[in-house]
Formats: sequence, structure tokens, C-alpha cells
Amino acid sequence: MTSEQRHIITVEDEGAGMRVDAFIAARVEGLTRSQVKRLLDEECVRVDGKQVKASYAVEAGEVIDVCVPPPREPSAIAQEIPLDVLHEDADIIVVNKPAGMVVHPAAGHPDGTLMNALLAHCDDLSGIGGELKAGIVHRLDVGTTGVIVAAKNDAAHQKLSDQFQARTVLKIYGALVFGAMPERSGRIESELGRCEGDRKKISSHTRKGRIAITEWRVLDQLPGPTSWLEIRLHTGRTHQIRVHLAEENHPLVGDPLYGGARKLKRITDATVEKLVAPIDRPLLHAWRLGLDHPRTGERMEFVAPLPEDIEDALFRLGVGS
Repeated sequence: MTSEQRHIITVEDEGAGMRVDAFIAARVEGLTRSQVKRLLDEECVRVDGKQVKASYAVEAGEVIDVCVPPPREPSAIAQEIPLDVLHEDADIIVVNKPAGMVVHPAAGHPDGTLMNALLAHCDDLSGIGGELKAGIVHRLDVGTTGVIVAAKNDAAHQKLSDQFQARTVLKIYGALVFGAMPERSGRIESELGRCEGDRKKISSHTRKGRIAITEWRVLDQLPGPTSWLEIRLHTGRTHQIRVHLAEENHPLVGDPLYGGARKLKRITDATVEKLVAPIDRPLLHAWRLGLDHPRTGERMEFVAPLPEDIEDALFRLGVGS
């Protein structure tokens, strides 16, 4: 296990006035502002011997002492769970996640997760900023299938995280939604946050939202009516695609949380109703993921084939027939 790291930094004139979290992140390789904030919260940072908040403005001549603890062992156990590996090398592993698999252990899902599977599959996974997370740098909802990448060392983890933060990662999804779209393509932009009336849901009607940008285009207009869409995410907020489309009155087929059940009741085509009624997960698939390889810089793109339930639904609705 890696030992703790110590960084002593003197604030220069040009750094004066910066927030301490931004100042440290800009001068300590391998730390993001969110990781620095966690270190501040855990009292691992001192400015002239004093504990400060992330918003503290540093002054010229102050000495900042940063202690980065070694990664903590994960509470999750390694489990031999089969993985559909799309790509693997010394730095990254790319997996086609199945529906029903949770990414991280959480309440109600203590094991059987992607993290459990990666801990068993890989000998060396990334732990950065004092926390070992099996190298996972982004998430997919439990019901969402498709491409997800994890880092196998700290350097790869940091560079992947930087790409997601800079929004240079290509994220293309396929989504089957209720209704006929008003145009052939469009863009949805709003601030999303926890719904104040229901903490399980995300909404644009919130006082503490973060910007979310979704682009869509129609691949096929189908009976029901339903639409098969290609989605491009420019941000990665929780439930972003599901919320944005539901708030446009086009919830995903199989998504009861955001209105899919209500739309199902309005379908008058008996054949379509019989097809979509048994679907028990939002029909959303992370289709393509494009990124720069963290070591070589080579642009790479990974494609996950459509899962059987989406292929079957599309075929029976007339796509490819």
C-alpha cells in the first residue's frame, strides 16, 4: 500500500487571493479540487498551522502543509462476477455493464456491484486522494447498460477524471422514449438537482441545480407512438437523460420513476402495449464512449452492442425488419 505523501507549498505573489482548494489543486499533481476539499474537511491541510475552509483566500508568504493519506482499503470485497470486457490494458479497463448491476456498493446493494467485480478482476486498481474506488471515474444507473471505463493506476485515474471534468469525453446513448418528437433533433439545457418534494428524484425545479446539457436526434419514429433516439451528453448529472426527456414529455420506456408508467396507460396500440408493458428498466444504453488514452494520448472509441431487450423491442417495433 502506498505511504502518505506530504507537500509543503509557499504561496507566491501571483497565487495570492486564490481559493485554497484551487491553489493546491493547481500545484499538486494528481489532486482535483474535490479531492482537496475532502482533505480540508478531514483536517489534512494546514495554512500557517491553521485549519481553513476550501473558500479561504490564500495570502503571499503563507505556508501550506498538505498531507495526502494512503488510499484506504475498500469496504467492498472482491467477487468473481463475470465481466464483458471491451478493452483492457495496463492503464484502463472498459466494460459493457449489464442492466441490474450497481456501480458502487450502497444501501440495499452491499455486493454484486461493478466495484466488487473489478476488485476481483484486476490486481492493481486506482486509489487517489485517500480513497480506493476500484478506479471508477463515472457512473451508469443500475438499469442502464453499456460502456463504462475504470482506471488501473492513479495517473490514469487523474487524466480520465480531468477529461470528464473538461467535457472532452464523447458520450453517446441510445434511448427508447414515449411519444413522437417535435423535431428531428434538439438540445435541452437546464439546471438539475434533487427534487425538493422527493429526494429519490432529480428535477430542474430545484434551488441548488447544476447545469446539464443533453443533445438528441431521432434515429427512428416508431408506432405507439415511440421514438428511438441517439443522445449525446455534454455533462454527466445524475439521471440526466431520464429527467431531461421526461420534462419534455417523452419519458423513457420502462421508467416508472419519471413518468413511463403514466405514458404506458395512454398507449392505444394493443400490439405496442403488449410489447412495452413487461419492460422493467429504462431502455437506455451507453452506446459509445470516446476518450484520449491516459498514457499515449491516442483518441479511442469504445462501442457496446445493444442488449437483447432493446434489440428485441426495436425489432418488434419495426427497426431493421
